[in-house]
Amino acid sequence: MQVNGTQTATTTTALAAGGETRAGLQKAAQQFEAIFLRQMIGSMRSASLAEGITDSSATEQFQSIADSRTADALAGKGSMGIAELLMKQFGARMADTPAATPAKADGK
Repeated sequence: MQVNGTQTATTTTALAAGGETRAGLQKAAQQFEAIFLRQMIGSMRSASLAEGITDSSATEQFQSIADSRTADALAGKGSMGIAELLMKQFGARMADTPAATPAKADGK
């Protein structure tokens, strides 16, 4: 009896996870785009050729936070299109994978 309950719980979890997979993929793609943008903005900022009057560790910390927020906002709007491309590429692969089939109670 306990085995059947475990199989039913596993099947229910697998089916619920299938519905959430596309939303999870969208969130991961958006987070990847944000990380990419943070790296790109950081590289652009480090390429400055001269020191400014207001350069200090506090200014650098503020700039880092501002850069992170800017990257998150850009990724949220999809302005670069990286998340959209990831969704097209990996979303197609999700459609190709077979759906989870429930296990039979008698084990056959």
